[in-house]
Amino acid sequence: MPLLTIHHKTEYRYRQPVVFGEHRMMLRPRASHDLRIASASLEITPRPASLRWIHDVFGNDVAIATFDRRASLLTFVSSVTVEHRPVEEFALGADDPGYFYPFLYDGGEYPDLVHFVTPQYSDPQGELTAWARSFLNPQGPTPTFQILSGMTHGIREMFTYRPRYEQGTQHPLNTMQTRSGTCRDYALFMIEALRRLGIAARFVSGYIFVPDRAIGQVDGGSTHAWVQAYLPGAGWIEFDPTNGIVGTRDLIRVAVARDPRQAIPLHGTYVGPTDAFLGMEVSVEVIPIGEKVAFEG
Repeated sequence: MPLLTIHHKTEYRYRQPVVFGEHRMMLRPRASHDLRIASASLEITPRPASLRWIHDVFGNDVAIATFDRRASLLTFVSSVTVEHRPVEEFALGADDPGYFYPFLYDGGEYPDLVHFVTPQYSDPQGELTAWARSFLNPQGPTPTFQILSGMTHGIREMFTYRPRYEQGTQHPLNTMQTRSGTCRDYALFMIEALRRLGIAARFVSGYIFVPDRAIGQVDGGSTHAWVQAYLPGAGWIEFDPTNGIVGTRDLIRVAVARDPRQAIPLHGTYVGPTDAFLGMEVSVEVIPIGEKVAFEG
């Protein structure tokens, strides 16, 4: 795949100048063996009084901006160029410990995985558990990939993508009962289903590059969310239930988290009249580049 440049612009508009509180950004892709950062810039207007970078509890890059001036317009522009080397679908042999479900995690790894195995949302009637178990072979062990792939493609085929403008994600039971939601809703739903099978799963926030097909979002590129599942012998593997993608094809990882609330691309506060906020506009472009460049260390 060629180099990709991601332009992500967010603009907040207010009726009158307001005081801005702290704003936190998770916009820089998460560098790895399959994703290398060539260049990155972040422009904020008005210029913040301070801008510092930290690694959160999951090792994600987080930028934190504070402000000392009022304004009626607040703009964030992130531009990042990456080399994306998609990982092929994982291949486990029948002798590998994670090939068949059920399987056991290594005792040395389980303490680090327990929070990704433990369900975070209620399922009082066992509806989500029953849905997850419908992917198992009642006659004996089920190939683990069959479960993961079945859920990924099943959500894409059985559910209807529906943009929502409310903040946050909806409860997984709402997603199941309405058979609809956003990419973040789909990801959370699949994560909770996997956890009910004892499979470690976590939330991924990032971008998707779609050069030649529409997905109910912006053609060419968009912010996006999907799932990682952890399998013995294979590690963390990506599954995108919105598009039926297994592996990292077209997916540009920015942040991983136990819960979607821990991987919000941009959020902050302001001090002013309750009716001061006029609106927010977000635009994302993911553009392929032909030539190679030197990489950051």
